[in-house]
Amino acid sequence: GRAGLHPGVVTETAGGGSCTANFVFTAGERVFLGQAAHCAGTGDVTETDGCSSSTGPVGTEVTIHGSDGRDRTGTMAYSSWVTMQADHETDRDACANNDFALVELSPDDATDVNPSMPFFGGPKSLREGTLRDGAPVLGYGNSTTRAGVAALSPKAGSIVSTTSGGFGQEVSMANPGIPGDSGSGFLTGNGEAVGVLSTLNLAPLPVSNGMTNLAEALRYAADHGFADVELEPGTEPFTPKPAALLPRSLADRG
Repeated sequence: GRAGLHPGVVTETAGGGSCTANFVFTAGERVFLGQAAHCAGTGDVTETDGCSSSTGPVGTEVTIHGSDGRDRTGTMAYSSWVTMQADHETDRDACANNDFALVELSPDDATDVNPSMPFFGGPKSLREGTLRDGAPVLGYGNSTTRAGVAALSPKAGSIVSTTSGGFGQEVSMANPGIPGDSGSGFLTGNGEAVGVLSTLNLAPLPVSNGMTNLAEALRYAADHGFADVELEPGTEPFTPKPAALLPRSLADRG
């Protein structure tokens, strides 16, 4: 509870924008916060294709606004957008939906990290594969445009569609992510880390968000030179409570 760095903290990427960190990852002694690759985007907000959109390079500085009131400086160590562009990726599903980056922390700051997601706890583990339509998901966004109203950060919804290649899924939510929530993590109804908030949708399905499949994003990173990255499970037990925020009740109201 005293850790200043954890899922849900706000990140500011130089030349890019404000986002929400999703989960904590490690590779040996290295410690990372996950965010969306488009958080380092330098083009127009409508640029969402990772294979052609403008982006800052690996090594871009990221300011992390800790929940303890202290700012830390991290470095973007991996970006799916940078990687896909360098490797001339042609898979349209990957280009449209592989939206994942890793921000490396300094060894000194790594001691201030806890991998638990606020409000819900967890994650228990990484969820492999895609979720069936109707499956519940839970998330926690921390957009600064909410003016610090913490009650609006937890969110719940359900899967409504999956892309043909499995990199992306659409999530219907009564309290959808807004600008600044990008990059935040999604949990399954059982507390597994399953995705990253990638897009804020108005069409074809309003009140919804696009979600990058986290397991696929990590697999892509490993296949393209950034291997041995592991999700760190939370130290706080997972719970979908309180009942007012259970996925099914929110999905029904939406």
